[in-house]
Amino acid sequence: MSAPELEAARIWVGELKLGAALDHASVLIFALTGALVASRKQLDLVGFVFIAALTAVGGGTLRDLLLGRVPVFWVGQPGFVLTAALAAVLVFFTAHLLESRYRALLWLDACALSVAVSAGVAVTLATGHGPVIVLIMGVVTGTFGGLMRDVVCNEVPLVLKQGELYLTCAFAGAAAALVLTALGWPGLPAALACSGVTFALRAGSLLFGWRLPVYKARPPRQ
Repeated sequence: MSAPELEAARIWVGELKLGAALDHASVLIFALTGALVASRKQLDLVGFVFIAALTAVGGGTLRDLLLGRVPVFWVGQPGFVLTAALAAVLVFFTAHLLESRYRALLWLDACALSVAVSAGVAVTLATGHGPVIVLIMGVVTGTFGGLMRDVVCNEVPLVLKQGELYLTCAFAGAAAALVLTALGWPGLPAALACSGVTFALRAGSLLFGWRLPVYKARPPRQ
């Protein structure tokens, strides 16, 4: 292999390893949020594990299916599912200790979103796709697990809360990673910046009420 090809291969392997590490982190945190929702719905232990696993691997599964990655990340490494199950068991026995499970859910979800967007960006960059697909897969990885969780549990999806910054946070974080990667930043600093931008915007929405303008219906003109 030529020197440029060797360098490209090294970068590809590095991005793939980074994506796997971020997948592990996002699976754990998203599983905790799924289990918290299960506690609010007063499900049994099996229900906890199911909702936690669905939340944990939902976004990454859709990403891998769309990218044609075979096998899907958790099928190739079943340890991801075990991590989600252990997180569910932990929450099952400790959720009652939390003063406000919904507030804990919101902040854990913000952390999970910021890590999962970075994971989606890193994995998609490693597969050699262009900027548009990287942006889309970053958003998909970050948002679809939580969306599935909320729909299955009959909750208003956080991703669709009126005017609240959520999809915007994921998009901005993925865009920041793309820009920094184009400027020559290594994978890890770019991933940290992606997570930082995503979390900062989501935290601002939770703490300061940052919102996007929403559509307001007007009476038709005569």
